[in-house]
Amino acid sequence: MFRRKWQKLIAIILFLSLFLVGCGQSSEKKIIRIGHNQSQNHPTHVGMEAFEEYIESELGDKYDVQIYPSELLGTQTNMVQLTQTGAIEITVASNSALETFNDSFEIFNLPYLFPNHDAYKAVMNDPEIVAPIFNGTSESGFVTKAWLDAGIRNFYVSTGPIETPDDLAGLKIRVQQSPTNVRMMELLGGSATPMGFGDVYTAIQSKVIDGAENNELALTENGHGDVAKYYSYTMHQMIPDEVIVNTDFLDNLDDDEKAIFDKGFKIMQDTQHQAWEEKVVEAKETAAKEKGVQYNYPDTEPFRQAVLPLHDEVLAKNPKLQDTYDKIQAKTESYRKAEQADKEDAQ
Repeated sequence: MFRRKWQKLIAIILFLSLFLVGCGQSSEKKIIRIGHNQSQNHPTHVGMEAFEEYIESELGDKYDVQIYPSELLGTQTNMVQLTQTGAIEITVASNSALETFNDSFEIFNLPYLFPNHDAYKAVMNDPEIVAPIFNGTSESGFVTKAWLDAGIRNFYVSTGPIETPDDLAGLKIRVQQSPTNVRMMELLGGSATPMGFGDVYTAIQSKVIDGAENNELALTENGHGDVAKYYSYTMHQMIPDEVIVNTDFLDNLDDDEKAIFDKGFKIMQDTQHQAWEEKVVEAKETAAKEKGVQYNYPDTEPFRQAVLPLHDEVLAKNPKLQDTYDKIQAKTESYRKAEQADKEDAQ
C-alpha cells in the first residue's frame, strides 16, 4: 500500500514537472505523451517506438512523441484517468481496466471464446465487431485506436503439470481482478486468488498461492519461471490490451494529420504483434533452458466444457453482448471446424 502511494506521488510530481517544462518551451511543437506499464524490452514498447518514428518522420515539425514505460506516469489506472482528462494523450490499458467505462469489453474475457490464435486475430481485426466497442468510451473522453497482442493465457504452477481440470482442484491460482476470471476458476475447480500482478512472484515463492495463469513472458520478464516450473497449455483465454487515445486530442487533428496518425497506430499494432511472436519463442526457450520450466499440452476440450456455462451466465447478465457474441461465433466457425478436424486427424 505504501509503495503504491509513494509511486503515485512520484508520478504526480513527475507529471507536473513535465507539464511545466512543456509550458516553458519556446518550440511550438506539441508533446504527445504515451504511457504504459511494460519495460523497454517489451513488445509493447517496441510498437510504441515504431509509432514515434513514423509520426515524427511525417509530422516532426509539429509533434514530439515521448514514451514513458514502466509506469513512469503512474499505475495503469492512473494513466487511464490522465488520458480521460487529456493530461496524457495515449495510454495502453488492459481489457479489464476498460470494463469500468464500457462493459462491452467484458466479451473478450470469456474463456475459450476463440478456438485458436488465428481466429482471435481475425475477430480483433474486424471493424464490424470491434469498432462499436472501441468507440463506446468516447463519452468518457477516450477511444481505442489499436489492439495489442497479450498472448494466450495458460496455467503455470509449482505443484506439477495440469493435465485435466481435476488437477486444479484445491489449488490457489492468481487471476486478474475481474468477476469473470474468478468464476472461471470456480468452474474449473480451483481457488481463485485475485491480486496485483506485481505480487505474484513472492506469493508463489512463499506458497501463498500455488500458481497463476498468463502468457509465456511472465516466466522470463517477471521471473515467474523461477518459482513455478510447470507450464500447461490450456489456452483458456486470449485477451487484448488496448491503446486508448484522448478524444479531444483526436478531434483537434486536421484530416491529413488524422490519416497519418491512423497509419501510425496501424504501424504500432503490426510492429507489436510481430515483436510479440518473436518474444514468445524467445521466452519459451529461455524459460526451459535457464529456469528448468517444463511444458505440457493437455487436451483443452475438458477445460472448455467446464467453463462453457460461464458464457451463458455472462450473456444473461449483460444481454447487449449477445449480438457481438453471435458475430464472433459466426466469424470463428470455420476456424473451429478446422481445429476440430486437426484434432481428429491427430488421434
